[in-house]
Amino acid sequence: MLSRPGSVAAMTRLRFEGHIAGVGTTSGLRAVVGRWGSSPFGNFADVMVETADGHRVLLAPTQQVAEFVATTYRFDEVRVEPVDVVERAGEPGWSVETPSLRLQLAVGGRTPLGALLRLVPPRLATAPAWSRVTDPVARVVMRGVRTRGSAGGGRTEVYGATDVRRITSAQGSFDGVDLGSLAPVDPPCRFGFSSSPRTPALTAVVTTILTDEEQALPGRAPDSVPG
Repeated sequence: MLSRPGSVAAMTRLRFEGHIAGVGTTSGLRAVVGRWGSSPFGNFADVMVETADGHRVLLAPTQQVAEFVATTYRFDEVRVEPVDVVERAGEPGWSVETPSLRLQLAVGGRTPLGALLRLVPPRLATAPAWSRVTDPVARVVMRGVRTRGSAGGGRTEVYGATDVRRITSAQGSFDGVDLGSLAPVDPPCRFGFSSSPRTPALTAVVTTILTDEEQALPGRAPDSVPG
């Protein structure tokens, strides 16, 4: 698409609404599980894993999701395989199952940060412009955490969190090797410009990727935003 001299390029907005669970384990493996109820790809889940030796693996349910996520974040290996994330029976938490990963997460109460986030109107908290306010604060308060940064290819990614709950336990296995028990997300994950918080948590979030119209997903009609 050609732009007239002096014109502002039209931008589009790819919006992913759901939850992110970030955990560490005593085995040294750290995992970030995304469960997206609304997205340009529909309802899906994916997992980013970093092993104790720093090997970064993406577990994605379809080739289309894998290609999109792999252009947005950095991985050493990409596996396309079924990813199922369901609510645990009997107690709050998630059961994560893929051919590579088995992970059981128990979720506790709201954190002080979650209580503060609940005071912000959701429409404001998830607006891309709000990240210009929250990013400097996140950099200081939570090591490795950012709310705005590059998504590669000239795109900008922003996170708008609306709630945070503690994760109180984690157990499972990756490639048949036991993960041990819950531990801090330390060192920070190296998938992109931001890591999960050091304290394991389940975060309600809207992730928005701002891109130009030519990079929008084929066959989709993302929301237009001012350039």
